[in-house]
Amino acid sequence: MRRELIGKLGEGVLGDDGEIDRRKVGAIVFKDRELLLWLEQLLHPRVVREYLTWREQLAQLPTPPRLCVTEVPLLYETGGEERFDVVVALTASPRIRERRGRPVPGDRASRQLPDDEKLRRADYAYVNNRSVEDLDAFIASVMSDLEHGDVNLT
Repeated sequence: MRRELIGKLGEGVLGDDGEIDRRKVGAIVFKDRELLLWLEQLLHPRVVREYLTWREQLAQLPTPPRLCVTEVPLLYETGGEERFDVVVALTASPRIRERRGRPVPGDRASRQLPDDEKLRRADYAYVNNRSVEDLDAFIASVMSDLEHGDVNLT
């Protein structure tokens, strides 16, 4: 993928260490819709292959885990929800994201579904505007449901 990125975007995407600098790539592609689509077509199939391979590897273990979790930031935007039994959506208000140092840049926010839509579509949804303890309690509840089969996977 390195060769493709440099071939399409130029050596200006390299950092001082000679590696691809994701911030530099983002600065270029989020200003050019065609380049962004090109990058998504290059990247998304590889990401999907990687997490599907990982799940297959887990299933082949002598004692496979009962659950595995995959974080997919653009799950709905890429149609990826069909590859999962359960979707858990976590979000936070823009103000909280900013305070935590995790704002969604404006050039990227326009590519994402609104949070309320993600929360509506998810099997489990949580707005993470409260404490870490509250988040831990939510996750523990979801894990308990899934481990004990208290969720309908049809």
